[in-house]
Amino acid sequence: MIKLHHINLCSDRVPRLGTFYRDVLGLSDVPELTADRITSGYGAETAFVTDGAMQIHLSTHDYELGDRLGQMVNPVDRGHVAFRTDDLDAVKRRLEAAGVAYSDYGVWGMKGWHQMFFRDPAGNVIEVHEIKDLGA
Repeated sequence: MIKLHHINLCSDRVPRLGTFYRDVLGLSDVPELTADRITSGYGAETAFVTDGAMQIHLSTHDYELGDRLGQMVNPVDRGHVAFRTDDLDAVKRRLEAAGVAYSDYGVWGMKGWHQMFFRDPAGNVIEVHEIKDLGA
């Protein structure tokens, strides 16, 4: 099963973006996504807001992240759409069968989330992640 989880928007002005989504649109912070959940793999400024059902992750642009980590897909260049699954291996098999290359980041940006990224035919970055261990 795969389910839409969040969209990620990138900016060089994350605090201003967070204020806009909270104050102008009335979204709330995501209480479980605190600073201690971000891994050292991505230490840039972030914010997380929600309407109660869908999340928006606000991240600082990092144009060279993929290169630094030896990955072909960079999830914080232009942003991405993210799906959550309970079977990441099945998603990988589907991508491989379709000839879609992906970058497996492992548990990287968010503690407990095994993340992989790939591009759709229009070049949009897609994340699929599986919860591995929230205590990590």
